[in-house]
Amino acid sequence: MNISEIGLNYTYLLLPFGGIQAPERFDKEGILSYTFATCSVGVSGQILKGIKAMAETGNMPFQIKDCTLITRMAGVRNAMNLRELQERISQCSVECLFHHFCETVIRPTFDDPEYRNDFAVWAARQLRDRVLAERLAIINPYGMDSLEDLRMQVLDILEERLAEIYYIPWAPPGRDFHFMQAATVVFDTGIFLVSPEDLRTALPQMSLGSIYYHFVEARRRTDNGLDDFSVWISGFDRPYGKLLGALAGLDFYYLSLPELKQSLIEVAGGVASEKVYG
Repeated sequence: MNISEIGLNYTYLLLPFGGIQAPERFDKEGILSYTFATCSVGVSGQILKGIKAMAETGNMPFQIKDCTLITRMAGVRNAMNLRELQERISQCSVECLFHHFCETVIRPTFDDPEYRNDFAVWAARQLRDRVLAERLAIINPYGMDSLEDLRMQVLDILEERLAEIYYIPWAPPGRDFHFMQAATVVFDTGIFLVSPEDLRTALPQMSLGSIYYHFVEARRRTDNGLDDFSVWISGFDRPYGKLLGALAGLDFYYLSLPELKQSLIEVAGGVASEKVYG
């Protein structure tokens, strides 16, 4: 999905080592360049390691980052019934759509094992309309060309459902749908990978925030909607076709972050004992 139209804010920090990354230039996709205000000895050593690796291989080292979300109201009135849900979705920002479809996976409060987006969860739990919930649940936002296309598909599903039923389903009092959006706070871990082979040892140690940031959230930042690992690996002279193919084959949207992490560990180690680094 081409989701470069999203203009969410990024905040970059260097933690827990005491340095600060100060933004210099922004665009609608976030921070494009930044500088280190201070660095501890540990982080400086990691940077020097990365510079040395770049000189030896000709490729930039991969810098592992972590992230979390800061959520806020999206400026759209709550929806209390299906008709209002349709009206509000037609009005809300694309950042709001992205949050309710794509950022659920990193929210610790989102624990529904059956549905992957907030609209499907609300339809099932509060409107008690499992037919609608199932239709909304099968939408994969990453299969859309844009978030506006996603909006139109959701609105079509809601319009179709409204035409089928004889009454407007309402949520119980206090269970209305709250439209939210989020800013991404990015933490610099100070850890660098020199070559794709390093993924085998690094992935088991990565936090779920790092997995989300580099494999899921990255798709709104990269030109071709790829994950950060694939973009980095593609820059090496040595062919890593099998590894890139295995990464591309992961159906990540329907996986929880622990499941995605385990899948990435298996890919990096060689699925079914097959080496994927050649």
